[in-house]
Amino acid sequence: MEYVTAVPPSPAPAAAPARSGRRSLAAALLSGALGAAVALLATRQTWSEGTATVAGGAFPLTAKGSDVTGVPAALAVVGLAALVAVFAVRRAGRLAVATLLALSGAGTVAAALSGAFDASALDEKAARAAGDTSATVDALTHTAWPYAAAVGGTLLLLAGLLALRFGRLWPAMSGRYERGGAARPRRAAPRVDPDRPEDLWKALDRGEDPTGA
Repeated sequence: MEYVTAVPPSPAPAAAPARSGRRSLAAALLSGALGAAVALLATRQTWSEGTATVAGGAFPLTAKGSDVTGVPAALAVVGLAALVAVFAVRRAGRLAVATLLALSGAGTVAAALSGAFDASALDEKAARAAGDTSATVDALTHTAWPYAAAVGGTLLLLAGLLALRFGRLWPAMSGRYERGGAARPRRAAPRVDPDRPEDLWKALDRGEDPTGA
């Protein structure tokens, strides 16, 4: 007689989703925070340089990223706020905030790249320096900082995509103060039966007066 030994099915790797959630969470936090910091730093640096011809000769001019466009800095702040807000909402709210985070990153990239060859900020400075509204900047050059801002936007976009893909596995803030910020009511103390000595001792251990009303 042959005996067939049933082989129990191997348990599903229940820890795999948890590991994916932790890794994606760490990656999103790192890329989002770093991306916002890089984008904000880049907008404070010199994006373009040139000269304006004035009566005394050539006058050097520079334009920072904030002079060229304020969009990357604004979207970096929005993206950073969205990254924090991801943990304060659930379900549809988390999906909406993650979408906002991704769009902030994409907008930062687009604005930074469009400003990489923009000369309008320097032209305005050249017009003011020469006292002629038709004056333009000469010997125009651009730095690498607009592309650094685009890299920061790419990191924000990556954080948003991670939130869209794995956000359902991430933890959320405690619901203790949900619904208008009110704390959940405390559980009522168990009723003390004066005819049961064990109830009296338990009440005393809890610091209660078993004889009080």
